[in-house]
Amino acid sequence: RPVLQLRGTDMNSLEQAEDLKAFERRLTEYVSCLQPATGRWRMILIVVSVCTATGAWNWLIDPDTQKVSFFSSLWNHPFFTISCITLIALFFAGIHKRVVAPSIIAARCRTVLAEYNMSCDDTGKLILKPRPNIQ
Repeated sequence: RPVLQLRGTDMNSLEQAEDLKAFERRLTEYVSCLQPATGRWRMILIVVSVCTATGAWNWLIDPDTQKVSFFSSLWNHPFFTISCITLIALFFAGIHKRVVAPSIIAARCRTVLAEYNMSCDDTGKLILKPRPNIQ
């Protein structure tokens, strides 16, 4: 039987409440399981970004940068070159999606739950909205 069969008449309110609680438990469990990995990816992104910014600063303030060719200046600043390549590789690997994965899941759930007059917060807790008054 489907988890969110709220508009059907064959389910009583107790079964609906149990299904909603089960759905909420599963959603919060899934979002909370994503949090440790998301935190690690955020730390990796912060460290590599700071390294790239520091390397870029050193690269830009070096007086030899203007005197030599672009590739020679990159060769003379391996810290910046390696950190910049690492940052680009991380973005190609999808780090920008991994650092916001729980928010993406919550946003998609909100989209689906809106049809049932519900929503959820960023932790996966369901928010029941009052039914609209049909006159």
